[in-house]
Amino acid sequence: MTPSPNGLLQGTLGLLALRALRDESRHGWGIQQRINQIADNVLCVNQGSLYPALIRLEKQDLIKSEWGTSQAGRRAKFYSLTPQGRTQMDAETANWRKFASVVNLILETA
Repeated sequence: MTPSPNGLLQGTLGLLALRALRDESRHGWGIQQRINQIADNVLCVNQGSLYPALIRLEKQDLIKSEWGTSQAGRRAKFYSLTPQGRTQMDAETANWRKFASVVNLILETA
């Protein structure tokens, strides 16, 4: 069974998108491909879930966008982290790791 973004905890897709933008700006398809690549396609993010998350992140000033040209020569909107987005990504990553370690502890001892 392949988990979908709808089955993820609230806000997780936003964190994954922020993480995909950590090292370089990417267009939406590139963000989707990077998440799927890192997840080895165990978690499949689709554009129908990703783009609303990108809109939310941009409204929160965690990412910014600008139009550019993709490697395929097509016009595309490229997203990049803002300083506030990097801070948020770091904080959410720490919270996620803490949460995951507690769940692991419960699963191993319960």
